[in-house]
Amino acid sequence: MIRRFFSLFVATLFALFAMAEGQVKYVFYFIGDGMGVNQINVTETYLAALKGRIGIEPILMSEFPVVGMVNTYSATNGVTDSAAGGTALASGHKTKNGAIGMLEDLETPCTSIAAWAKQSGKAVGIATTVAITHATPASFYAHQPHRNMYYEIGQDLCKSGFDFFAGADFHRPNTKDGEPTLREQAKAAGYTILTGGYKEYQKRGRNADKLILIQSDEKNEKLGSDHLPYALDQDKNDLTLEQIVRAGINFLSSKQTDGFFFQIEGGMIDYACHRNDIGNAINEVLDLDKAVKVAYEFYQQHPDETIIVISADHETGGLVMGCGPYELHTDLLKYQTRSIEETVRLLQQQYKKNPKRFTRAEVDKQLQTILGLGGGITLSDKQKERIDRRWEAIEKAIADADSKKVNDRIYDLCETCKRILSEVALISWASGGHSNGYVPVYAIGPGTEVFQGRIDNIEIAPAMARIAGYKAE
Repeated sequence: MIRRFFSLFVATLFALFAMAEGQVKYVFYFIGDGMGVNQINVTETYLAALKGRIGIEPILMSEFPVVGMVNTYSATNGVTDSAAGGTALASGHKTKNGAIGMLEDLETPCTSIAAWAKQSGKAVGIATTVAITHATPASFYAHQPHRNMYYEIGQDLCKSGFDFFAGADFHRPNTKDGEPTLREQAKAAGYTILTGGYKEYQKRGRNADKLILIQSDEKNEKLGSDHLPYALDQDKNDLTLEQIVRAGINFLSSKQTDGFFFQIEGGMIDYACHRNDIGNAINEVLDLDKAVKVAYEFYQQHPDETIIVISADHETGGLVMGCGPYELHTDLLKYQTRSIEETVRLLQQQYKKNPKRFTRAEVDKQLQTILGLGGGITLSDKQKERIDRRWEAIEKAIADADSKKVNDRIYDLCETCKRILSEVALISWASGGHSNGYVPVYAIGPGTEVFQGRIDNIEIAPAMARIAGYKAE
């Protein structure tokens, strides 16, 4: 009986592939870096709690008709990194941790679904909220033995011929003495580089041959070149993932090609979870879902020609909802209005600007305003004592007139506040690294039923290629 059912199931899948192959013109491939099943679960639990009820409030991606679970281990490690995880998602090959677009021998390149799409005559876009040379996006165009070879990865980007790139910037673009910067090499390869955000794209981007859309030099100077601001920290002039997807769809649709392939990474989910910054992590998942909504709007206009597939390279942090009592208080996370990193920066900036006014009362006011601690969130006596000890260490550093130590102790204070936020919400973390937890796959569109159930990460790209009619090499 089971064997007969399985045979029928396989026959059905082949039929679906046959129906979809050559029909699908538009492919969206979203990757939530670090987004395990519990990152989705806590986000939906939080949204329900905001409405005053126990349960979940589904986000768009989890309501897609096809849902599965994905294994993420690499060829050499039970816990993957983003390079091996990205390579598996991009090419259908497991590899050694750290390798970008290469097999575990670190010599044999493996081509990605983005390259298959380009070879099939499609326009290709690669987008992220981190550096465009970071491990996950790089896995779709680069072939290097290690993810930290940012300059060489950037050179591979310039050689790729892909139509559209977007993200923070090239990371570490000037690491080869005497050679042109990566921006200079990109321009020589025919890319127009825009640093003025979405408004500049609307003015200057549409007529470019090939385009790289990155954030402003001023923002890179503030944050570093490896990421956009967290969703919690964005201001009205910041480049957002939602804007990137809108620009990417517009640009790729303008190419004289029979459709496009568009890979989009929500890379800051991983950053937030590495920091165990729970309110921030939730907002990064919601930020990715906003970008998915843009793609879904496009899907609604072309439902028979479009697929959207969403997955992740790995889970980060070992996130678990619950840490003793059989209850949750995720609604309290609504009081967090900035990332912990930005909170550190704001307090350090405040001290630098006017050390004499950097008092306990002023810091308590900031912690209440930014994180809700002592305001919407009532602290226990032990939690107050922990904050007291951190403040005493800051006072000592101030008395010693040691500005570096003051900044270090401000960081320690914010780390304690971060842990308290998880405690009051009753959220626990296993580590500040990756785990081998399942990640989800969500999909919609012709032929995507193949992603239902439990699959391995190397199955996703080849299946998408078959649905879209790309020739996988």
